[in-house]
Amino acid sequence: MKLKHVYNVFKPANNVALTMLITPRASNRQGRVAKVRSQDIPDQQAAAQFGSASKAPGTRSEATNPVLRIRLSADYAGRPNVLCDVALEIEEGEVVGLMGESGSGKSTLGLSILRLLERKGGTNRGEVIFCGRHLEGLTDREMRRIRGKEIALVPQSAIASLNPALRIRTQFAEAWKAHRGALDGEFERNVFDILDRVRLPADETFLRRYPRQLSVGQAQRVLIALGVLHRPRLLIADEPTSALDAITRADVLTLLNKFNRDMTMAVLFISHELPIMASFCRRVAVLEQGRIVECGLVEQIFSRPEHPYTRSLLRALPTTPANSIQEIGARR
Repeated sequence: MKLKHVYNVFKPANNVALTMLITPRASNRQGRVAKVRSQDIPDQQAAAQFGSASKAPGTRSEATNPVLRIRLSADYAGRPNVLCDVALEIEEGEVVGLMGESGSGKSTLGLSILRLLERKGGTNRGEVIFCGRHLEGLTDREMRRIRGKEIALVPQSAIASLNPALRIRTQFAEAWKAHRGALDGEFERNVFDILDRVRLPADETFLRRYPRQLSVGQAQRVLIALGVLHRPRLLIADEPTSALDAITRADVLTLLNKFNRDMTMAVLFISHELPIMASFCRRVAVLEQGRIVECGLVEQIFSRPEHPYTRSLLRALPTTPANSIQEIGARR
């Protein structure tokens, strides 16, 4: 497939389900097919407001008041500069994708925004400005008031991310008490409402289950429900579709898209699945070895990439399903 045609293959259209072949990795993992409902790509007038080549990748060209503005570096013991001066801005209600190969620092960036990297043995340098407030100077107690309520995380590995010793009801109760206090009628109404919205059984039988009694898809929906329980301003979704089958992946993307629209909730969507980025995100930042090397509207990144690393990622995309079928038929 010619590079300049990559975006045309995965180009979103309003209320059109795209059939996408997920890129096989270098480890020869099997590609997956998924259908997702996509957002419109912004028009040229909207495109003009984003950063130019003279600006740091990920930042905008004019003064704005974004929900999130970061400039971060991160180190682990024995591994300096896992992130190196990463600059990124996200507007209210915007979906920004963060793409790059495994080990490029995507999950590290998500943890750094929430100031959770120290729990993984890492350290941060730089600044995180959320809704005009500097988070790097806050105490851990002050950060606990923000985590889960104003900035939520949907982590990788759905089953492993839930506490195996606690029933689902208890996990919702702990998330509620952290920011709302008493488990009153409002708690019951909100939990049943959010379960219904993520298409899980909104009843006591389901809430009495343990994580081991859930499918991976159900566990992923529980994590999303926990993430949006307090209607956060920003949701960090870290590889939320990587372990899902095609149908469940499409459902999860539809849910994230709905919450983004209904709650005007900004989303930082971390993934290595490029076709999903093309259909779900408005802007994409490309992370290579801890540095953002390119950032722009989805249409520009996928059809007119400027950085050699971005072009190499796009060249790794497989041929279209139709071409693959023709090639198989020709070999028979």
